[in-house]
Amino acid sequence: MEAAQLRLPDLHLVRRVITRPSDAGGEAFEGVSPQTFAARKARGDFALDWQAHGLSYGIPVQIEALMADGVDVVFNGSRGVLADTSRKYPQLQVLHITASPEVLATRLAARGREDQQDIARRLKRADYALPQGMNVTMIRNDGALEDAVDHLCAALQPVSA
Repeated sequence: MEAAQLRLPDLHLVRRVITRPSDAGGEAFEGVSPQTFAARKARGDFALDWQAHGLSYGIPVQIEALMADGVDVVFNGSRGVLADTSRKYPQLQVLHITASPEVLATRLAARGREDQQDIARRLKRADYALPQGMNVTMIRNDGALEDAVDHLCAALQPVSA
């Protein structure tokens, strides 16, 4: 997503809030303690939130003001809350970015954040069916990053008829 933003400067990426140390690597996110996350959730600071992989994730409520102003926002969500998200935001377009199990296993191992059992559990969950009736664009990310970014940028800027 960050590579797509370099090509599309008007793209508004939303940083997730995650109960993980900010220096854990990967995407740019806001790391908070579980207590801080719970307090922010209680205040209504999140438009969306969910639990996965033993962590709490949240999308800041500020996305609603941006969308009301006509700004397209892009965030890394969870398939587990996709149906609820689609009901809350009917204009939602899902960009399902995925890779083969072999590629996913290699990438997860390279991150060094999970052991082999955790990786096996994540791969088992990766075969999750998306809810029916949604606007979904599938982007395969098995090869070079540039190829996936090309597909992502094309999905974010569809050609007008």
